[in-house]
Order: sequence, then structure tokens, then C-alpha cells
Amino acid sequence: MFLRNTWYVAGWDEDVTRDLKQVKILGEKIVLYRTESGSPVALFDACPHRKLPLSKGRLLGDKIECGYHGLTFDCSGMCIRVPGQNNIPTSANVRSYPVVSRYGLVWIWMGDGSLADPAKIFNVCHYDDPEWGINKGDAMPFNCNYLYITDNLLDPSHVAWVHQSSFGNSATEEEPLEVSSTENSVIVSRWMYDTEVAPFYQSLVPFDGKCDRKQHYEVFYPSLAYIKAIFTPVGTGGEDKKLPANQVFQMDSYNFMTPVDEYTTRYYWFQIRNLAPNDSKISEYMSKSVEAAFNEDREILTDVQKGMSEKTGGNIDIAIDAGPLLFRRRLQKLIDAEQTN
Repeated sequence: MFLRNTWYVAGWDEDVTRDLKQVKILGEKIVLYRTESGSPVALFDACPHRKLPLSKGRLLGDKIECGYHGLTFDCSGMCIRVPGQNNIPTSANVRSYPVVSRYGLVWIWMGDGSLADPAKIFNVCHYDDPEWGINKGDAMPFNCNYLYITDNLLDPSHVAWVHQSSFGNSATEEEPLEVSSTENSVIVSRWMYDTEVAPFYQSLVPFDGKCDRKQHYEVFYPSLAYIKAIFTPVGTGGEDKKLPANQVFQMDSYNFMTPVDEYTTRYYWFQIRNLAPNDSKISEYMSKSVEAAFNEDREILTDVQKGMSEKTGGNIDIAIDAGPLLFRRRLQKLIDAEQTN
């Protein structure tokens, strides 16, 4: 069901504080907090005595004291105090999870902690580039399996029907898609030529008239997506062209899907753009508009989950499913290989 030896997003940096917070990831309940020095900590959220969530306890410095009988645990999950007895059984320890802060997010490793390498955290280009602006929104709960979201993010054509007032227009209905892959991802992309600028982008592109438009949808295993949108004046777009730098609008959308359980996903996202880095009005416009579009996705995918869960007959696949199906097959191989080791 889930790939475990990988990094997932556990929360926004600002949401992990000195207050104990429970999150659920891959079906496991975890307590998150920060040490007095600011480092994030993640422990399995259950006291081994009577399973009261440690998030119901209290912080003593950097240690957690269970709110039922006072068992106390350090940042590594080791039990260092059992009131009423001197000996502390090793079975009193709780699991700790490697956690790292990066790109304004707290990342957690859900598998074998000895394999956790921060260098393998997904790379975000231009995150600290002063020439690029950034906008983001709140984490969004989706009532569907995370793979329905990765399906959606490997389907550029869906914007023609789901996002008609924002990302889509008639050009996105019929233009053919190209499917490719890397060792770590599946890519579905296309250039669309001599087309109208879609509604969301009209106030952002630095030129007038029609455009050549690139859609690059790439999802990395198990559930991280990089969506690149490029708009350039008619006649200047294409893989074999040198794009006119001063007339190109590029928006890189980063999407991080964290499976809560089989039927629920938390969706973290932000966009990075190659213009107006300090324009708060543009950032606000983009955040509100993108969130509205993602709510359209959420409504569709909630009903897709319900429909697929309750189906009494088979369902079909069509040509635009090539990318999502390739992603699912390769991810399942990674999960199978991990479970046999």
C-alpha cells in the first residue's frame, strides 16, 4: 500500500511548535514538537503502558511526560523515568522517526531510520532565489487515496473540464500528450501552440495576445509532484527553441501528498514564479486562485474515491491514463521490493 523508506511531508514548519501535535501518516499516529533549540522531534504517539497518546501529555524541557502515570521519554524515544520503580524495561521505549526542516516544511522518514538520508529529500529549485516569488496555502485534506491525486497530477488534459475558469481552455482538450520517465518519476508533457492564455494566467504573462504553452507534469515516487507551466509569445515556444527570457512566464508548482491512511491524504503545496518576487498582491491572487482550483480537484476526487470504492462492475482505462498507469505499476514494484527485503 505505502512506500516507507522515503521522505514525506509531516507539516509546515510553522505548525510544528512547542505544543504537542498529533499527526497521522501511513496509518501511524505520531506526536510532533520542537526542542527548546528549535529542532523538530517525531515519536510514535502512544505510551507503552496503557497507550494514552503522548500528545495528551506535557513537555518537560525537551522530554515528554505521559499524562496518565508520568512515564517520561527523551527525544530519541527512550523511556528515562517510570514513577514508582527504578528499573526501566527496554520495552518501555517508543519509536522515533527521523525529521528534517527544509523548504518551510518538516519532512519525516517513515521507514528504516538507518536508511534516512537528508540528501534524498526532494529538491526544490529557486526556493531561495531572490528573483523568484513564492506563494502557498494551507494543507488541504483530501478524502481519497493518494494515488487518485497522483493520477490527477499526471493528467494535463483534466484542466479542460475541471478547471475551465482557471487553468484550462479548449486547447487543453485535444492536444496530444507525451509520456516519458526517469529513474524516480513519470512525466506527462506537451507544448500547445498559438493558443489563448488560460484565465488564471492572463494577468501574469508579460506579453499580449496568444501564446505557446508548455505543460510539464512530473510525479516522483511515491507522491511528490512538480508541475511546470511556461507561457511564451506565439512562435517562440518549443523544445528546440531558445525562449525569450524577458517575455516568458514560468510557474513551478510543488505538490506534496502525504497519505494519512488508505482513504485520506493531506495535500501541501506552493508555487514559485519567475516574476514579481516581492509583490504580495500577486502572491495573494495566486494562492487564492490555486486553492480554488485545488478545491475543484478535491470535489472530483472525493467522488472518484466513492465511485471506485462502491463500484459493482469494472472500469475502463483510456489513452490519457498512460502516465498514471505507468506511475502506479512502477511504484507498486518499489513497494513490493521493499516488503520482500
